[in-house]
This record gives sequence, C-alpha cells and structure tokens, in this order.
Amino acid sequence: MKVFNTIAQMQEFSADARRQGKAIGFVPTMGALHQGHLDLMRQAKKENTYLVVSIFVNPIQFNNPEDLEKYPRDLNRDLDLLKTVACDVVFAPTVSEMYPETVTEKHDFGALEQVMEGATRPGHFNGVAVVVKKLFEIVQPLRAYFGEKDYQQLLVIKKLVQKEHFPVQVIPCAIIREPDGLAMSSRNTRLNAEERALAPRIYQILREAKQQAAFLSPDALQKWGEARFREEKSFDLVYFQLADDTELQPVNDWKSQSGVLAFVALQLGSVRLIDNIRII
Repeated sequence: MKVFNTIAQMQEFSADARRQGKAIGFVPTMGALHQGHLDLMRQAKKENTYLVVSIFVNPIQFNNPEDLEKYPRDLNRDLDLLKTVACDVVFAPTVSEMYPETVTEKHDFGALEQVMEGATRPGHFNGVAVVVKKLFEIVQPLRAYFGEKDYQQLLVIKKLVQKEHFPVQVIPCAIIREPDGLAMSSRNTRLNAEERALAPRIYQILREAKQQAAFLSPDALQKWGEARFREEKSFDLVYFQLADDTELQPVNDWKSQSGVLAFVALQLGSVRLIDNIRII
C-alpha cells in the first residue's frame, strides 16, 4: 500500500495507471474510517484494478469551527484498516498542499443546495464541490463511490460531474447500519454511552414514518414526523423533510412522484446526526 502526501505523487501514479489502461476506483473520505467506508472500498476494489482512498479533513466544508476542531482524526488507525481491504494507494495531503491559496471558487447547484443540509449549513456544499472537483482532477478515477447516508451530497456530486464533464461514474452505495439500526458515521465515536444508547431511535422513527405513509398524505406525514422526533427529549430536531429523490423538493402528493425519501437531521448532545429512508 502506497501512501502519497503530495499532489504530484498522486498524479504520477494516476497518469501511469491510465497509460496502462488500468481502472481506478476512488473512495474520498475524511478519515475516522468505519465499516461503512470499508464496504464502499470492498466494492471499489472488486470493480477496478486499483483502489485509491483519500483521507483529507476538508476545512472549507465546515461552517462550524468547533465541529471541524472536534472531527475525529487517527491516521495510523485508518491506515491499519485500509490494509484490511487491500487498498492500493492512500492520498493523504495537508491543507496547505490542497489549498496553497485562499479558495474563492463558487459553484451553483440551484434548488438542490437550498434545502436541508444546504439551508442549515451555508457554504457546506460549495466546500464539498471544491474538494471533490480537485480530488477528481488529481486522482482521475474511472469510478467514485459515495454512501447514500449523505444522499443530498451524492446528488450534488452527480450534478458536479455533469457540470464539469468529468469522465467519472458516480456509484451510490446503500447505507451501512450498526446491528441496532444506527447509520454508521465517523461522528458516532463522539457520542457518550447514554447518547449512543438513544441514537438508534432515529432509524426506528424513520421506519415508523415509512409505515405511516400507507395511511397519511405527505403533508400529514411531514407533521407526524416532526412531532414524533420532537417527542424524544434528547433530540434537538434540525429538520424532518419529505422530498423527491432527484431535486429534493417538498412533496405534495404520492401519485405524481417516482421516488420519495424522508430525511432527518438532529443534534444529540454536541453531535449532529443525519439519516434517511426511502418511502416510495
């Protein structure tokens, strides 16, 4: 397993792979790896010649400085885990390597970035787009793998690929959950024991919402979900939102929709957690 810290090293490897007609499968991460990440990597390894993983805590996608400061970091642990999935290359640059100058780049994703995470975390998706664009340019993957827990981010990246005409296949991967239903996330390590015991209620309520959809209109289910999450005194609800599965706009009726998901974001203690479930 090679570990590259500079853009030049990574570009040299990618150029050589392309010359040989070798396919790169790419999994971008911010480290603090868990089994959800490793599942993405196993799929990428299976479907490509090389598995390349980036580890870079991207400061420009954090609108909360405290969240950036507390984001878990343990590169040695991450490298040990990457060996278990036979990772070929780790790209782990510094902030100064990725951003030698102040970032002024702006992206516009229209209505898609004006709801949910985009509305509650100003600048977040621009920061995501800047770093993913740069990583795609450096790594030059044939396929890139993203988890559906960050569903809005997945759609933003698909739009970025279209807008920039990147020859990259964006591969969505299903949410990986703990045995108790909690969606795997690097942030879970920041939950204390009491919070960790409460966190599976998020998925339990989402499953209840899916069942209620058989009896309620979208408007009624929206109100039901908001009320249900607010009943949990430890949860500080940021949003519960029903949205279509392509532009994430609010849903008025079931019949005109080809796909609808229910999304939730909330604070549990000092930790912000998100999850979603497909309704139809």
